[in-house]
Amino acid sequence: MTKFIVRRLLQTIPVLLGVSILVFSMMYLIPGNPAQMIAGEGASPQTIAQIEEKLGLNKPAPVQYLSYMKNVVQGDLGNSIRSGRPVADEIKARFWTTVELSFYATILAVFLGLIAGIISAVRHYTWSDVSIMLVALFGLSMPNFWFGLMLIQWFAIGPEWMPEFMKMRASGWGDDWRQLLLPVITLGTGGAAIIARMTRSSMLEVIGQDYIRTARAKGMGERVVIYRHALKNALIPVITVVGLEFGGFLGGAVLTETIFAINGMGRLTIDAIRTRDFPIVQGTVLIISFLFVFVNLLVDISYRLLNKRIDLN
Repeated sequence: MTKFIVRRLLQTIPVLLGVSILVFSMMYLIPGNPAQMIAGEGASPQTIAQIEEKLGLNKPAPVQYLSYMKNVVQGDLGNSIRSGRPVADEIKARFWTTVELSFYATILAVFLGLIAGIISAVRHYTWSDVSIMLVALFGLSMPNFWFGLMLIQWFAIGPEWMPEFMKMRASGWGDDWRQLLLPVITLGTGGAAIIARMTRSSMLEVIGQDYIRTARAKGMGERVVIYRHALKNALIPVITVVGLEFGGFLGGAVLTETIFAINGMGRLTIDAIRTRDFPIVQGTVLIISFLFVFVNLLVDISYRLLNKRIDLN
């Protein structure tokens, strides 16, 4: 187990290196000059040149990248071009908001997806199965930004006859459940559809196995057969999807945070892209990439906990 974890952590180094090169190249090719944005439209060429010299933007791209990675290895993500604050402080102020949103969305997606998938598999090829899969297909197909706007229209603005206490809040992120509900539903619905389809597929494969027929022949109750024997063995591919969805929620929270005016890492990234704030964009992408890899490591370890026959080495 220890060798496996160490090996997987070492494998994250080339992944993060590749991500950093890709993001830096994309940001470098985007039209526009950060120094021009900082100085303003009416700034003189001398002023712009001084800002470029101060920020190191007049150096060749490879030199800028190597200098940035040297600081990253030392734990320094640099300073924001726009605000001048350390990137670590900018991310720290919004990190847990995005993680909390993704965590709640994952819980919602797992809850709805497992229930829908199990019911659909147990009642396969019936009207219930077809109806659930149609709803899952709709949830999988609709864009998050459209669904979020529809939820705002229906439950935040609402019809005239809706009482005020029933209306949700369509902006911000706090302790009030009315602020949390709409963003979590917006982000988690698509993941619930994917988990439901995967649960159904995996459950149907397991239900047809010989040991399930043997358990039923011994007179075990249907609930015991489904939840104790079938579901446990069907969870491994489902857990893989859950891990991928959580990582997807971290990156996919950009639109949700923008729609609901949530000050998370996604909105920070969008603002940084608009102003070509290289250190902020690279810092947020590196953090999200590392979290994605770390979550997938936890998923791989959970395989061993679910099935002792799996050898991680």
